[in-house]
Amino acid sequence: MKKNISIYCGWGRIIMGHTFADPAALATELCHERRGNRDIAIYVNQPHVVLSYAPQQLFLDPSDTLRLNMQHFEDTEDESSEITVRPISSENDAYAINELYLKRNMMPTDPNYVWQMRDATTIVFLVAEDPVTQRIVGTVMGINHCKLFDDPDAGSSLWCLAVDPQARQPGIGEALVRSLAGYFQRQQCAYMDLSVMHDNEFAKSLYNKLGFEQVQTFAIKNKNAFNEALFVGPDLEGNLNPYAKIIVDEARARGISVDVLDAEEGYFRLSSGGKRITCRESLSELTSAVAMSRCQDKYVTNRWLSKAGLKTPAFQLAGSEESNLAFLEQHNSVVVKP
Repeated sequence: MKKNISIYCGWGRIIMGHTFADPAALATELCHERRGNRDIAIYVNQPHVVLSYAPQQLFLDPSDTLRLNMQHFEDTEDESSEITVRPISSENDAYAINELYLKRNMMPTDPNYVWQMRDATTIVFLVAEDPVTQRIVGTVMGINHCKLFDDPDAGSSLWCLAVDPQARQPGIGEALVRSLAGYFQRQQCAYMDLSVMHDNEFAKSLYNKLGFEQVQTFAIKNKNAFNEALFVGPDLEGNLNPYAKIIVDEARARGISVDVLDAEEGYFRLSSGGKRITCRESLSELTSAVAMSRCQDKYVTNRWLSKAGLKTPAFQLAGSEESNLAFLEQHNSVVVKP
């Protein structure tokens, strides 16, 4: 079996965690995620050890891995199906795949890459086509583990199942899964795995119907903006005001724990490791009285910012109608502050 294997999929990499003997090397590989991409390490044998090397950047994905044993799968065509499932055959197919990802709020892909990989043996893209309108209404991607890294277990995996939410035909997702399983079965793969969110009962019911069973393995992802909902946890109790919420949201996105102490008054506590800081809205206990005095008086604030070399706006206190009008005519527009 080849070592330290990953494959680019157009939106990020699938990293085969069990091909990495060193947990530190796997953590390093994950941390090399390119900006705007979404990498996934699957089949991670020692997730707790991998996470220990980059606890602020990586997190354990709350998904389950399901497996379809090819010995129990019957590749039968549904003659009553209103769609045709086939490999991509044109650049338009590649762009249609990206449009489906966007409709489903999935990570967008690179259509040029998808088209370039149309004849690859390691990765396959299938589409579901409406034979009447010739519109692409679904897609699925698969990886052949045997071709990718000489998998001794002869595995394969399913990724990026997407169905057009406006499609009129029933059973598109099931047809795509069946077609991909049949494709890998003909290539002598022993099983096909997929990753599904632990609470996605609708999808799990479909996979259970097709004969998938859960296997005990783990996946790790990066704490990026796309994955934020997976690692920040449920919404905090209490309705914080906008000033406090800005700080709280940014802290949680960076893996900093937040305890709401008094939502009505905007008090909360930030915790990271052994450090704890209590805040009120945008102020913290580290904010000095001198800093407060500089910020409470707009004249003082303006002078200190000017001394620091920052560009500051012209201003004056609201006065008579004549002086206000003269100031407006001089600057064309003004902002009125209390």
